[in-house]
Amino acid sequence: MSVSHVTTHILDTSIGRPAPGVAVVLEARDGDGWVGIGTGLTDADGRVKELGPERLESGAYRLRFDTAAYFAGIETDTFFPEVVLTFLVDTAQAHYHVPLLLSPFAYSTYRGS
Repeated sequence: MSVSHVTTHILDTSIGRPAPGVAVVLEARDGDGWVGIGTGLTDADGRVKELGPERLESGAYRLRFDTAAYFAGIETDTFFPEVVLTFLVDTAQAHYHVPLLLSPFAYSTYRGS
């Protein structure tokens, strides 16, 4: 198994556990729009390790998380049907880990290692 240049991990802070089964899309900026370059589904530990290429060119990228389906699956109302995180990648950096701390009415993120 290879590890993508970008990986993610979702923790549902409202229940204190990982968020399994969340669809995630990795997109790259393409002119004025975005193009999908990878997709994944969080595993039982809330992680996606294979999400697009092993190496990315420098530029703007974003992760789109389908939070509506996740919260519907656990019968919980949410204010955020989707979370979109936009960030910059520098080819010189070996890896980008972008965790999402999620609850039905708030979220936060950071650059992990």
